[in-house]
Amino acid sequence: MNWDDARVFLAIRRAGTLRGAAALLEVDQATAGRRLAALEAALGARLFLRTPGGYVPTPAGDLAGAAAERMEQAADQLQRQMQGMDDKLCGVVRVATSDTMASFYVIPALRALREAHPDIKVVLGTSTQVTNLTRREADIAVRTVKPTSPDLIARRLARRQIGVYASRDYLRRRGEPTVDAALKGHDVIRYDRPIGPLDGGRLGGVSTGNARVALEVNSGLMMLEAVRAGLGLGELAVLMAQDDPELVRVWPERTERLDVWLVLHADLNRTARVRAVADAIIAAFKGED
Repeated sequence: MNWDDARVFLAIRRAGTLRGAAALLEVDQATAGRRLAALEAALGARLFLRTPGGYVPTPAGDLAGAAAERMEQAADQLQRQMQGMDDKLCGVVRVATSDTMASFYVIPALRALREAHPDIKVVLGTSTQVTNLTRREADIAVRTVKPTSPDLIARRLARRQIGVYASRDYLRRRGEPTVDAALKGHDVIRYDRPIGPLDGGRLGGVSTGNARVALEVNSGLMMLEAVRAGLGLGELAVLMAQDDPELVRVWPERTERLDVWLVLHADLNRTARVRAVADAIIAAFKGED
C-alpha cells in the first residue's frame, strides 16, 4: 500500500467525500480521486460505496482502514521522533487552543517568544474542538480537557474561576436574578455543547429550567460579546470579565472552576522550538493559579 494513496484513502474515510478529503489534505479533488482509484487498482478491491450521502467504506475498506491507520501512526511517530532530535530554535510550531485562551494568554506569550526567538514561526489555530496531537494536527494544545493518552504530556497551567455575568443594561431592564425559581423571567446564553463542568442546564450551579435560552454560542469571545450586548446571563472567566465596566458579576459567591492544561506529545518534549513555545505559554499563565 502506497503511503501517499493511503493518506488520501484515510482522508476520504474521515470526511466522507472527495471534496472534504481534498480540503483536509489541501489538494484538488481530481488528485484525491486519482489516488483512490490507484489504491483500489493496486489492492484489487473496491474500498467505498459511492452513495448520495457520501463515500461509505465497504468491508474491504474497513480492513484497509485499520492497516492505513497503522501506517499513519508509524509515519507520525517517525516524524515526531525526528523532530524530537532537533535542537534548533527555528521552524514551525503548531498551537491549538480556544479563542479566549489565545486572546488573553497565548498571543501575549507569542509576543515575548517572538522577541526572544524570531526564527520560530507559530501557526495558531482556535477552535472548541479537541485537537488530535497524536495525528499531528498540532504540536501543542492549551485546553480545559486533560488528555488520557499515555503518549501525551499534560501540565496544569491554571485553575480559572468562572462566574455568572450580565450587562448593566440587562440588569436595569430585567432586574438581578435570584437563585430560586430556576431563573424564571430571565434570558440565558449558553454554549452549544457543555465545556468541562459547565452544564448547559445550569448557570452558576442554579437550574435554568424556567429561563429562556436567548442564544447558543460556540466560543468564549462570542459569549463575552453576547453578555456585553445585554442578550442575557452567561458564564465567563472572571479574569476576562472582572475589569469590564459594562459587566456585573451576579452571585459572586458562586464559582465554577476549570483547569487549563498545556498538552504536547512526549516525542516532541525535547524539541527546542516546541519547548521554547511551551515555556513561553507556561510563563504567561504564572500567577493565575
